[in-house]
Amino acid sequence: MTKIILKSKKDLPVKRFHPWVFSGAVHEIVGEVKDGDVVEVYSKGGAYLATGHYQDASIKVRLFSRQKELPTIDFWIKKIQTALAYRKQIQLPNQDLTNCFRLIHATGDGLPGLIIDMYGKTAVLQCHSIGMHLESPKIVAALKEVFGEELEAIYDKSVESLPSDYASNIENQYLFGKSSDDLVLENGLKFKIDWEKGQKTGFFLDQRDNRQLLSKFVKGKSVLNTFCYTGGFSVYALNAGASLVHSVDLSKNAIDLANQNVALNGFQKEKHKASAIDVLKFLQENKTVYDVMVVDPPAYAKNPKKRHNAIQGYKRLNALAMKKIAKGGILFTFSCSKVVDKTLFYNTIVAAAIEAKRQVKVMYHLTQPADHPVNLFHEQGAYLKGLVLYVE
Repeated sequence: MTKIILKSKKDLPVKRFHPWVFSGAVHEIVGEVKDGDVVEVYSKGGAYLATGHYQDASIKVRLFSRQKELPTIDFWIKKIQTALAYRKQIQLPNQDLTNCFRLIHATGDGLPGLIIDMYGKTAVLQCHSIGMHLESPKIVAALKEVFGEELEAIYDKSVESLPSDYASNIENQYLFGKSSDDLVLENGLKFKIDWEKGQKTGFFLDQRDNRQLLSKFVKGKSVLNTFCYTGGFSVYALNAGASLVHSVDLSKNAIDLANQNVALNGFQKEKHKASAIDVLKFLQENKTVYDVMVVDPPAYAKNPKKRHNAIQGYKRLNALAMKKIAKGGILFTFSCSKVVDKTLFYNTIVAAAIEAKRQVKVMYHLTQPADHPVNLFHEQGAYLKGLVLYVE
């Protein structure tokens, strides 16, 4: 097996269980290697450290084992069984209430580059490294072994998340079966999922707990859900007794799904209005003053070079939201940009409040749910940041 030899002292992060090897840490490559190959990582002194997938990028190796082993089908069966056992500890799935959840969360489950989301009897794979995508036949076999008849279909949705040169030669497709049911339950509410054409794997599973928290504050109140996608926060708000819910998203397809999800749960059409329009334009032109607002934009920055522009975008958006919210209103605001950390996001919201000239109290600090675990040695895995704010 090809060996990746690290520079002196650059082996310390790996010894401290960090799951990535960066290009600047590599001293020498012994043997032939191509993107996606399984390689072994060694210290300059010759000590074996870990095994992972190689990719010619800033992250050279994503580590999936601390033992000299190949990722066989048995390896994958054990990894999936371990991940499922952890989810059962947090009561997922619960077929009567919630049958959609994240089964594999990349570094959080010791498998950097791999996401597997479960929607009822359908598993949706999203690979973020070439190595993980090359493992997909074995992953499929392992999923079928672990879930048996409880698994109806496996869909690969990796084209959007892989390097363009590699992705141009593959397609999103069913690797096993074909789903006959695109409806799921989350906390007893029904949602239609489009994993083939929708964003991410079809649904923002990482907002489940935060949607539930919103339910505490909306009874009898007007609610604005911006960047609503398929209407998750909107459905929860209506279920909790909101008097009026407006859903806004630039995507007409998202708005169509949001309307379908509202109808699926039997809520009155009069209480929900959905608009396919740019959120900033809506906030600037709409005259309604809302009691509760949700600001959950897509990642404004996916690399450090775009971080400054992202910060300005978050500031402008949240300042406008604070200007538009009612006195005593509650604002749920989020960032899912990995390059914008918790402190930077907080400081950006402070700047927005200063610009809006509003007094603001922090009610809650929010993050991703337990089925999106964070590896203790890889804090970058804590990508979702959120605040619940009381705006005076």
